[in-house]
Amino acid sequence: MTTPTLAAWVHDLSPYLIEVSPGVGLRWYGLSYVAGVAVAYVILRWMAGRGMTLIPRDRCFDAIITLAIGAVVGGRLGYIAFYEPTLLWLFSSSPPWWGVVQLNRGGMASHGGIIGTIIAAVLISRGWKDESGTRVGRCPPLHVMDTMAAIAPLGLGLGRLANFINGELLGRVIAAPGEAAPAWAVRFPQEHLTGHAPALTAEQDLALTTLIRDVSPQATTWGEGYRAVIEAVQNGVPGIAERLEPMLAARHPSQLYQAVAEGLVLMLVVWAVWRRPRKPGVIGGVWLATYGLLRIATEHWRLPDDHLSVQVIAGLSRGQWLSAAMVVAGLALFAFAVSRPNASKLGGWARRDHADG
Repeated sequence: MTTPTLAAWVHDLSPYLIEVSPGVGLRWYGLSYVAGVAVAYVILRWMAGRGMTLIPRDRCFDAIITLAIGAVVGGRLGYIAFYEPTLLWLFSSSPPWWGVVQLNRGGMASHGGIIGTIIAAVLISRGWKDESGTRVGRCPPLHVMDTMAAIAPLGLGLGRLANFINGELLGRVIAAPGEAAPAWAVRFPQEHLTGHAPALTAEQDLALTTLIRDVSPQATTWGEGYRAVIEAVQNGVPGIAERLEPMLAARHPSQLYQAVAEGLVLMLVVWAVWRRPRKPGVIGGVWLATYGLLRIATEHWRLPDDHLSVQVIAGLSRGQWLSAAMVVAGLALFAFAVSRPNASKLGGWARRDHADG
């Protein structure tokens, strides 16, 4: 088979920073959550010291832990509710036994994480009990939501970068296997383990089967052998990526599009609006509407989850419909916030009367 000049990069990134044993190690995805929480804590401490938020500076750690728990639990339950409810009654004989906590089955849903964050914001707004049992740090729930909206985007962007490293949430195909593609496109080996695997010619299928047999002759199943091929690519085994490349489609790196949109663009919009003090709820409304619009736009280049029986409804994916609901909710929250006549304006990073520290 004559191999054309394919140009697009073959994704060879390992999901592990450190892999102790097969399937066990320090994953980039987990690190993205840790880094997101750390960045959010630093920003929140700065905001509290500047007088941009009513959350006490000495309670910022408590607030961030509550926020992180809400995001993780909400993200997981959101994925199950929106995309794969069968995990609720899926049990196995090996740890962790229950499908709900098998994070390698589907992972998290950002829309669910947002709901979890909103619940966490309500809990944070109640304040904390001091040594005497008196609650301190009470503040309006909408103000806490505004604060969470300001610190969340960088964490979202890091999560999307981790999605890219994992080779998940694949983008739309630009060029079929064996066809030339732009240099900025990416060929993901993981695609053949999903429902979005591209069609191969008989010649390409034979070449892929031969490659699997050469890399893992002891494999008992096709999937086991192909995973060994992916590991060989990630470990830089000479010649494997070059042999696999003609059997991979070139795709939009939609994860990177969403990392820029949800991490950078969203942050710039929110912080531009919160340059001056705003009524509680304004920033949260702007965040919801902007995030929803960005998701609707970027999911044009991202494929729907492959396990869904109905992937597109009236021209939009399930993720886009959920995002459209967020736009409506954001606009409604914004309208409600600005219409409150007696609400005090809070925050504003450019305010001159900020506190020291």
